[in-house]
Amino acid sequence: MSRTLPWRRRPQVLVPARPDRPRRVRPGTRAVVVGGGIAGVSAAVVLAERGVAVTLLEAAPTLGGRLGAWPHTLPDGSEQVVEHGFHAFFRHYDTWRSILRRIDPELGFLRPVEGYPVISRRWPAEDLGNLPAAPPFNLLALFARSPSLRLREIAGADAALGFALLAHDPSATAARFDDLSAGEFLARLGVSERARQMLFEAFARSFFCDQDGLSAAELVAMFHYYFLGNPAGIGFDAPAEDHLTAIWAPLAAHLRGLGAEIRTGARVTSLERAGRAWRVHGAAGPVEAEHVVLALDPGALRTLLAESPIAPDLATRAAALAAAPPFAVTRLWLDRDVRPERAVFSAVSGEATLDSVTVYSRLEGESARWAARTGGSVVELHSYACRAPDVTGATARMRAELAALWPETDAAGVVHLQERLEATAPAFPPGTAGTRPGVVTDAPGVRVAGDFVECPYPSGLMERAAMTGVLAANDVLAAVGAGPEEIRGIAARGLLAGMPVHRLGRLGRGGPAVPLPDPALR
Repeated sequence: MSRTLPWRRRPQVLVPARPDRPRRVRPGTRAVVVGGGIAGVSAAVVLAERGVAVTLLEAAPTLGGRLGAWPHTLPDGSEQVVEHGFHAFFRHYDTWRSILRRIDPELGFLRPVEGYPVISRRWPAEDLGNLPAAPPFNLLALFARSPSLRLREIAGADAALGFALLAHDPSATAARFDDLSAGEFLARLGVSERARQMLFEAFARSFFCDQDGLSAAELVAMFHYYFLGNPAGIGFDAPAEDHLTAIWAPLAAHLRGLGAEIRTGARVTSLERAGRAWRVHGAAGPVEAEHVVLALDPGALRTLLAESPIAPDLATRAAALAAAPPFAVTRLWLDRDVRPERAVFSAVSGEATLDSVTVYSRLEGESARWAARTGGSVVELHSYACRAPDVTGATARMRAELAALWPETDAAGVVHLQERLEATAPAFPPGTAGTRPGVVTDAPGVRVAGDFVECPYPSGLMERAAMTGVLAANDVLAAVGAGPEEIRGIAARGLLAGMPVHRLGRLGRGGPAVPLPDPALR
């Protein structure tokens, strides 16, 4: 198993293509994909391109899942497309970007988002953007320029935990840290409150979980994937137009052009064995196929399998899945612009509710056109693990916290707002490594895909959804003798993987490190 190397700038081939095997499947091969988000559409695209007769069933009126988008009419009669919230298209999302290249080979619909500021009312902003791409040079540059990583801020740090971030190894990291919460890990890390809030907590909350509900092993894995083991850098892009226009309408057209059938508003209620095939029941009537890909959010998968006793291991794993606390998204159409120096996207640290701010009128075409026409701005507020009792309360709290950070928004009039509060993101609680469903299940012909699925390769968020979707498609292709779709990604192990970093103590005079289990003793 290879480790991350600072000079390894290109994606590694994780699953090679097999030119010795047929690319096309035999005629008559059928598959039902349940769920039209990133995972389901990724699976459907690969299968349809290989000649599989695909039926894609999506419960919502539109495709996209948590990246979904839908038309919304403003009080002035103009129509815009709104979404579930801002998503960063990181440049090392190789699988997801490969799917997107089907609709735009040059990915011209994506534009760079400059900077990656973390803002706070207590401390000056930290910019995590514009760092060197490859580790460890990105880490060295961050230490050189970040005031949160000065010696006095990290003098009492636990070196063993700090270097563990650079020593990610899938099995060893899970053995050492899965029973620990991210909050406990960060507390034991021993850095200053400033460093913890500005660099570590802001990152941890971006995975939709609160720190006590997130496994430290998952936190370390995500540090590896997004920063310390990723040779593509932490830079990211975002669509220049709304997700419906830029992504989902073109992908739907691509699928239909390949002969796939897409049914929206088609919630699935159960599935059962029908001879050698599966019969999928739901609002669109029964559909039969030899192969099924379940690409649902954790709650929907749990509900479906509770009504479909098709496989004991899959049912047990699905029943144990947990959803993260609700996330809140509020988009505000304001009667004036925010100050010109405000970044397109800002992570927020130290606030009880507000986790990020996106100035959509500086990002997305239709919002920019509305702002130019009215003199206003379009600002989105996001809370990733929201404790507000309802969406109205979430909006009020986020607006108050934004006003403290960006005072010019306090006096701004709200022309319109659109708000959502939902709990569809997965949780990764301590002690759950190895318990979530994998792509292949104990129900023959049934695969599972999504951003909560146990994936054999480093990935997270949108990329984990796309990668497991393609892995599910590959398992279908293997079952009928066709070659797999190539998958690329990053090395699974960090720069210091395999080294005895757990024996280190504290950097300064803060006393001995708090001992953690040595994986070799388990």
